[in-house]
Amino acid sequence: MHLAMTVEWNVLGQVVLVSVLLTVVLVGLFSVGIRTAGRASATAAARPLGLVSFALCAAAVGYGIWIVAT
Repeated sequence: MHLAMTVEWNVLGQVVLVSVLLTVVLVGLFSVGIRTAGRASATAAARPLGLVSFALCAAAVGYGIWIVAT
């Protein structure tokens, strides 16, 4: 029996594109978090922005784990 394998290139391209874009967004959010919440000289207004950035990163990672697990 001959099993033919077909690759849906447009779907593969979408997966690669979304992966790259989300990686850039997550690294950017984490960088904002480090820059604002991680500094001792951060202002009182900047610290919550950093904590929200960390929370969004954690939520995105948790969502990714949930997608893989289900």
